[in-house]
Amino acid sequence: MRLYEIVYIFDATLDEDPVNKKLEKFHPLAIAKDGEVVSVDHWGTRQLAYPVDKQKMGYYVVAQIRAGSEGLPEFERVLKLDTELMRYLIVVNEGEPSSGNSIMGEARPQSSEREDDDEPDEPPVEEESSEEEGEDAPRRFGPPEFSGGRGRRRRMEGPVIELLNYKDVSTLSQFMTDQGKILPKRTTKVTARFQRQLGRAIKRARYLALIPYVRDHEA
Repeated sequence: MRLYEIVYIFDATLDEDPVNKKLEKFHPLAIAKDGEVVSVDHWGTRQLAYPVDKQKMGYYVVAQIRAGSEGLPEFERVLKLDTELMRYLIVVNEGEPSSGNSIMGEARPQSSEREDDDEPDEPPVEEESSEEEGEDAPRRFGPPEFSGGRGRRRRMEGPVIELLNYKDVSTLSQFMTDQGKILPKRTTKVTARFQRQLGRAIKRARYLALIPYVRDHEA
């Protein structure tokens, strides 16, 4: 049994009652006999980051279920046949956003930058594998550091990031350019492992229309 997280985007014309009826039909297919529905969180009707099926609004639901893999093929087959389900995503649950922010929370203020005039410019320190900490020691990924003009370092403000989550829109936005592109590793100075997790989280958020593929700017 594994804990899965499922994000549904239903047609915005639906409200909570008809959506719950659909979920009551969907979830038994996935959990089979020994599984269970752990939680169902209705985000409600929200504006999409970009049009999906020519729709600008969608009804979001995030559900967590404990299930085996044998029921998932039939579960997905039924989801694909539902004409009022605009999009869905099934992932193995990875935990909640480390910052406590998600699309449902208030957006964290935009990251500010400060120049450390008193600190000499040092080469970026990659993720260390200390023998004292051991292989199972939790790894902490701090906010990215990137080089500024004249050899100075600019540091993004914010709490230490221990887990990247595709629902944590405010944190993911800090690793993207004004045009919506993912900042490269040579700019953020993060580890290769963190960069891979970042790319995966941003791609999932884009697919779910939580963040746009390209940001439009008015001249």
